[in-house]
Amino acid sequence: MSVERHIAGMLQQIARQQDIVEIAPQGSTPKAAALAHMAEQYGYTYGMAYRTGFKNSLVQVRMYRDPQPEARVREAATISAHPQAGNGGSVPGLERGSLKPLPEAVGAVAVLKDLVTFDVMAQYVADRSQKVKGYLACAVLTVLLLIDRSPVEAVASGGAVALLFTVAFKVGAIRRGKIAQRLTDAGFVAVRDEQGGQRFLRPGQQLPGHSNPFAA
Repeated sequence: MSVERHIAGMLQQIARQQDIVEIAPQGSTPKAAALAHMAEQYGYTYGMAYRTGFKNSLVQVRMYRDPQPEARVREAATISAHPQAGNGGSVPGLERGSLKPLPEAVGAVAVLKDLVTFDVMAQYVADRSQKVKGYLACAVLTVLLLIDRSPVEAVASGGAVALLFTVAFKVGAIRRGKIAQRLTDAGFVAVRDEQGGQRFLRPGQQLPGHSNPFAA
């Protein structure tokens, strides 16, 4: 999908003043962050992100309409400054015809990229049950290999796969920890959602609810 279609599709949702706007550029966290920043200029705020679609090829970002008065002021200013957005005109925070952030928006987009990445990685950072399943699969593989290979080869192959699992789990946890530190340094607050997963919110922001998800 072209940049223009991504932007026009999101602006159509915004024009209807939907409480929730969905952003789903195929497979690209930087593109999702850039579009999320643009949506923020129209009075929305980041809610959550996850992977979906065929082979998890889509990064789906959910933006919520911010009920705070300053959000409506920001929205009105953006509409006034970019009257042709979605029709080939300029859009807030991004270079024309591109999802590359303008210099003044680079920092804000980087923070949103961290938020998106942190939430998306929650699907891949293994908890205790995932680790048990992974290592159990390695044990099953070893048993199956014993059928037509020597015990040494079977154990070596199963052990190599288990080592790959261990490295993947560790690398994912380390990377997510670094992102969490950057978000903390940027002033975000760590909270737990209803499923016990860690999330990061701006001060005064609450987890999404049914009516006023971001009321102070």
